[in-house]
Amino acid sequence: MSSILHAIKQELDQLHQQERKLADYILHFPGNVVTMGITELAEQSGTSAATVTRFCKSLNFRGYPDFKTKLALDLAQSTAPMTYQDIIAGNPLADIVSAMEQNHLRSISDTTRLIDLQALEQAINALNQAGRIDLYGVATSGIVAMDFYQKLIRIGKNATAFPDPHMQVTSAANLGPQDVAIGISYSGETPETIDSLLGAKEQGATTISLTKVGSSTLASVADINLFASSLEEGMRRGDMASRIAQLHVIDILFAGMVSEQFDERIPKLEHSYHLVRKYRKDKGR
Repeated sequence: MSSILHAIKQELDQLHQQERKLADYILHFPGNVVTMGITELAEQSGTSAATVTRFCKSLNFRGYPDFKTKLALDLAQSTAPMTYQDIIAGNPLADIVSAMEQNHLRSISDTTRLIDLQALEQAINALNQAGRIDLYGVATSGIVAMDFYQKLIRIGKNATAFPDPHMQVTSAANLGPQDVAIGISYSGETPETIDSLLGAKEQGATTISLTKVGSSTLASVADINLFASSLEEGMRRGDMASRIAQLHVIDILFAGMVSEQFDERIPKLEHSYHLVRKYRKDKGR
């Protein structure tokens, strides 16, 4: 199943009656949907154009055209032989190695197709202009936040990643309109991360979310939404493919920031590299 269809399936129990009818139709006839206009889809699903638009936006697409385009790309990829593999008891080590490679490659591919270039550009601009950047995430998402933190300080950005939820909220209370806060949560429902991002938003900071594709509380409170693939099933217990997908988005953000201000960023990267190298040599490491 494609990432988008999987996200829709997860939302079924929370949908209103008309949106549920639309979702059922999309799940049963996704290939037809990508060839339909909004009026035809509304007629075929027994709903309305307004319901279609509202449904697409509830999943954080810009509207029906954006949803249809990304669904078509998602379906095209999902027909490929590469699929997610779970850990099976007693599998030979060679099979485990192959499965991990396949899962990570698929998570990157799925996530790339979900990227909204407009939202990505907005996020990069906000980060480059930010006076201060707060990074919020717990558990595995906290590790992703720490990865972005160490990248940002290498290019001279005033950034901090907070593993302690109380410190996240405390820091958020001291942000302002020139600052940016990023909340990272695969589910988009981590209470500590939501509270921290809300606190930053109340102070006027620009807020960015990184969640799995689909609707979530964290995405609903953020100014800019970025998404990772949502197909991790059994593997989700180890937060493996989801972590790779989140790191993929982080790497794209970082590369975009450096590219936008290349002449300023590259010398700082070089300087930090040579300083660390010198320190290691001085210590005999």
